[in-house]
Amino acid sequence: MHRPGDTVAAILERLISFDTTSHKTNIALILYVEDYLRGLGVASFLVPTADGQKASLFATIGPPDVPGIALSGHTDVVPVDGQAWDTDPFTLIKRDGRYFGRGTSDMKGFLACVLAAVPRFKAANLKKPVHIAFSYDEEIGCIGVRPMIAEMGTKLPLPRVVIVGEPTDMRVVDAHKGPVRWQIDVAGLAAHSSMAHLGVNAITYAGFIIGELTRIESELAAGVPDTRFEPPFPTLQVTTIEGGTASNIVPVSCRFGFEIRSMPGLDIGAIETRLQRFIATQCLPAMRARAPGAGIALTRKNYVPPFSAGDGSEAVELALALAGQNETFAVSYATEAGLFQDAGAASVVCGPGNIAQAHTANEWIAAAELDKCMTFMDRLADWCAA
Repeated sequence: MHRPGDTVAAILERLISFDTTSHKTNIALILYVEDYLRGLGVASFLVPTADGQKASLFATIGPPDVPGIALSGHTDVVPVDGQAWDTDPFTLIKRDGRYFGRGTSDMKGFLACVLAAVPRFKAANLKKPVHIAFSYDEEIGCIGVRPMIAEMGTKLPLPRVVIVGEPTDMRVVDAHKGPVRWQIDVAGLAAHSSMAHLGVNAITYAGFIIGELTRIESELAAGVPDTRFEPPFPTLQVTTIEGGTASNIVPVSCRFGFEIRSMPGLDIGAIETRLQRFIATQCLPAMRARAPGAGIALTRKNYVPPFSAGDGSEAVELALALAGQNETFAVSYATEAGLFQDAGAASVVCGPGNIAQAHTANEWIAAAELDKCMTFMDRLADWCAA
């Protein structure tokens, strides 16, 4: 067990040692953080899952009745399965000015900086509080932060500003895309393949729908570009598909998933309505003429809102001042910032590490990035004390 006030590297070593892959528990890490904060006189509020296998953590340093600045990060990491690592992914290794390990860049490096800065926050006479907001299951759709956000304004204070520490090379990001994911289930009618006219081929009708999605994809790509993003338009992809049982049976079922990486301002509801109309007019009548029980179900599985801080954002102005910069950026990956912003907290994304290292074998973060983040934290302490 490390002592409260340990260095960034010592805390990062401990955080990396917890295998918090999204399909596993994060409780051991959360209890470590809770104990670390308790040692510094900081109480934590946990928001656990119903089965107690995961939890988010929220803590406040400074006056609890004043709107404060939240430092937000997720504790989960993506799997290492199938990746060729040179070292144990859950043992921190330092080499050539870099720290290697799963989650170093995305985003336990930021979590370590936040925790290492707590003694600095405690020593400052904060007029505005600093909140710590650590979540789970960000990597599978920003799931774990939602129950914690739901408590804000009641059991938890609603932050004035949220700084989400995803890896941006400590650049200030004021906009990002957001993934929307659907599942389509097609139910047809089985028949012997020699009597195909008696059946309803679920894969065929899935293909018709995929054709319409391809047309929508082309229209999105042909729209007015926003060159702050790469690519400069929303993208649409069919991501999974399965169906059929044997080569001599007309497929009775087919299921596929698709995703849109939405940009701020895109009307997702209109796209969903268009697809429902296509299904209702171009697929179901022909299917049900042969099989009254045939059907197609379109289900939205997850929605992470795209993020735009907007003009005059206090969060952006603060992050620029703390980072010592005067330029903002947009990225194509998603974060929890849009969820905080939708809840009423001005948000911004700024954290150590490079997204190109995230999710890769031999993931790493430069020691210099952690140093830059600690300078950011020092300036935040001064700002909150002013």
